[in-house]
Formats: sequence, structure tokens, C-alpha cells
Amino acid sequence: MSRIGKLPVRIPSGVTVGVEQNQLRAKGPLGELFVAVPQGLTVTVADGEVRVATEAESHGPLHGLTRTLVNSAVLGVSKGFSKSLEIVGVGYRAELKGKNLVMQLGHSHPHVIVPPAGISFEVPEQTRVTVKGCDRQSVGQMAADIRGLRPPEPYKGKGIKYVGEVIRRKAGKTAAG
Repeated sequence: MSRIGKLPVRIPSGVTVGVEQNQLRAKGPLGELFVAVPQGLTVTVADGEVRVATEAESHGPLHGLTRTLVNSAVLGVSKGFSKSLEIVGVGYRAELKGKNLVMQLGHSHPHVIVPPAGISFEVPEQTRVTVKGCDRQSVGQMAADIRGLRPPEPYKGKGIKYVGEVIRRKAGKTAAG
């Protein structure tokens, strides 16, 4: 039996959760998300809680995963998720043009990133970008895609990194003498 899977998921006020066939639907002020429920697991909604139960011990890892996905969906539609990125480098900057993110990253052309449905960008300053949305996986993937445009390099630390990420620095070449 999964220790994580046994824990109930509390439903905050303003969020409605329903189960239809093999799918859980969470709807809240920030949007609507669906979670597929694998065979062998049952999801019940009662008393302001969502519980995930398993029929067999062999579903232990799937039990915990499903409960975590349900929890992420409920939190996402009520509070949302965000990832912050930091841009390091001379002349590297970001700005919003409408809903699109335009980044100058030392290439001959600017990178224009169009947000997919459910994702929004914030640029509090030219060297910071925040990706926001209700789907945890989409927010993380979009942040990773942006970071992949110019990953941080180990010699000068230039590039795009997550806020709080530590870049291991390498010593440069030294003259033989």
C-alpha cells in the first residue's frame, strides 16, 4: 500500500471536483483540469476530500502517482503554479509584446515565444521571467523550453537559469609558464 496514495486530498473552497468513468475533473477560478484514473484504482469525492483507493497491492506506485496528480490538479485550479527564470549576460534581456515573450539572447535574431493555452508570462524586470499557469506539467515544460534557448555555461555563468539554481563554475585556461 502506498503511503502517499493513502493520504486524502482536501478540496479548497471555490473548487469543484467530479469523477466520470475513468477521469477526474477539477474546476476552479484559474481553469479546468482533467486527470486520467488508471484501471485498478478508484477515486471517491466525499466530505470535501478526494480519496484514491487501490484494489491490489501491485498498484502501489501507480496509487501514489495518481494521488499526486489529483493533488496537483486541485492546487492548480485554485492557486496555480509558477516558475521563475533569471537571465544572466551582457545584453541579454526579455520583454512582453502583447502576450508574447521576446528575448534577446546574443543571437542575431530575437526569440519570440508564443504562450500555449493556459500559460502566461510576467516580466517584472528585464532579466527575470515568470511562467504561470494552472497545469504544473505545462508550466515546468515551458520554463524548461525557455531555459533551453540559452542554457547557463560553466565558465562565465551566462545564460538562462532557474531562480535559485546553482551553476557549478569551472576555471578557465591558464597560461603555461
